[in-house]
Amino acid sequence: MLSFWLFLPHDFKGSTKIRLRMGQGYIVDKRFEVIDFSLAEPLAGEYEHCIFERCIFAGVKLTDVSFVDCTFLSCDFSLAKIINTGFRDVKFAECKLVGVMFEGCNTFSLAMKFEHCQLNLSSFYKLNLRNSQFSHCALREVDFSEADLTAMHFNNCDLSGAIFSNTCLAKSDFRSAVNYGFDPALNNIKGARFSIQGLPGLLQKFGIIVEL
Repeated sequence: MLSFWLFLPHDFKGSTKIRLRMGQGYIVDKRFEVIDFSLAEPLAGEYEHCIFERCIFAGVKLTDVSFVDCTFLSCDFSLAKIINTGFRDVKFAECKLVGVMFEGCNTFSLAMKFEHCQLNLSSFYKLNLRNSQFSHCALREVDFSEADLTAMHFNNCDLSGAIFSNTCLAKSDFRSAVNYGFDPALNNIKGARFSIQGLPGLLQKFGIIVEL
């Protein structure tokens, strides 16, 4: 396979390495700041050990793009098009990811960490999220149907209207989560942990009132 390296000046310190391979870029150790990718050239290839800060991906097609060990800080991914997109050991911090259909991603080594993010109206349908994390996130009306959330810790997350149907929630931890509600009979909740305050959300289908 023909492959060679280009070294370009970095905006800050060090250098940016771009390897051209099979017509696609392999970009390593680059920092992107305040870039609107909806107006820039389409993203392509693989990005490794890169940092994206205050960038806009809203509505952008991310077809066949791979992010490996990358960090996104205060970025907007609202309605981004996820088509065979790879997210391997990726961290999102204080990002807006409203209406993102993550089920279109490449599932190979899928691992995502979300901290203080807005993920309302997004979907993780049928995804294996065992290696992913949610902390202090808004997950209102997110679709987790048929997803594998084994041992997931919803740390201080708002799950208002989130959909759990045939979802594996074994050993998951909802103790600090709020506003969740689902039918335990339609999901695997073996070993899952809940707070007393969260019990009403598990008893909705019975139409009973729980006073705490």
